[in-house]
Amino acid sequence: MRRLALVIRRDLRLALRQASDSAIVIAFFLLAVALFPLALGPETNLLERTAAGIVWVGALLSAMLSLDRLFLADYEDGSLEQLVLAPGSLAVVVLGKVIAHWLTTGLPLMAAAPLLALLLHMDAAGFATLLLAMALGTPSLSLLGALGAGLSLGARRGGVLVSLLVLPLCLPVLIFGAGAVDRAVQGLPATPPLMVLAAFLLAALPLSLWASTAALRQALE
Repeated sequence: MRRLALVIRRDLRLALRQASDSAIVIAFFLLAVALFPLALGPETNLLERTAAGIVWVGALLSAMLSLDRLFLADYEDGSLEQLVLAPGSLAVVVLGKVIAHWLTTGLPLMAAAPLLALLLHMDAAGFATLLLAMALGTPSLSLLGALGAGLSLGARRGGVLVSLLVLPLCLPVLIFGAGAVDRAVQGLPATPPLMVLAAFLLAALPLSLWASTAALRQALE
């Protein structure tokens, strides 16, 4: 736990020094979602029906912007190699980086989501479900992003490669996240898709950590 806390603290300190990266992610989220009303027109009913999907697509695409930098800075300055060779579990290091990434990317996206949902005229009945779905779904995006970042580490055009690797894996999060909000807006129980999101997160946690550590060791050989 001490090593985990040290990794999280270190990555958060580095993120604060480069606060523009997180600002770019949020700005992209705002702009991407704001473009949909311009393209679809001012029809309130249409925006209300598509609000959940639009917010989730914007959040997913915004999260992709920062995934390639998850291990890149440590890889370039050599500190990642020291972390791999240090005694202790590398999975703890990866988990710490994933948590720090979620705190600087996923949490701001989750905070901005209700404002954008309001812009899209989403029914107030779906706001609580949207926050809960994003609280379950965005950590999965960070975990899957760690896997993609590890596999593409050191490759040319790594950002594009990460997106190609991660986007197909994130489709269940997108589908069930938007589906939960739609069910809440329609007055139906949102528990089934939320339980699927929780199960996906529980499955992604060990599998992504194991695969990410293997990918990092392979990249440094």
